[in-house]
Amino acid sequence: MSTQERPIEVKEAAMERTNGAGAAAILAAGMGCLMVAVLAIVGDKSAAMGRFFIFVKPTGPLSGVTTCAIAVWLACWAVLHARWRERAVAIGRVSAAAIALLILGVLLTFPPIADLF
Repeated sequence: MSTQERPIEVKEAAMERTNGAGAAAILAAGMGCLMVAVLAIVGDKSAAMGRFFIFVKPTGPLSGVTTCAIAVWLACWAVLHARWRERAVAIGRVSAAAIALLILGVLLTFPPIADLF
């Protein structure tokens, strides 16, 4: 093996261990789930925001809530992907955070909990 081949092999091996792109997708999904709940609460509690979120009249505010949550999800994914795509991140911690955000988002969609705000 020549000395010129070795740095390429080391670089390729290091690139195989990066998981930042996948971690970005996982965490962004958790953030998007939480945003659905947060925006739904905001739309329910504020008449002005409720009117703002009406993108399709028959659907009501839910059309804007979900559309805005998807926009936030995509923005979070793009930012995290740009920052983490070539890095190795602690996937366990990222997954735990995403699961916590998902659980919080689901809990906030239940009326007894959402009515506390």
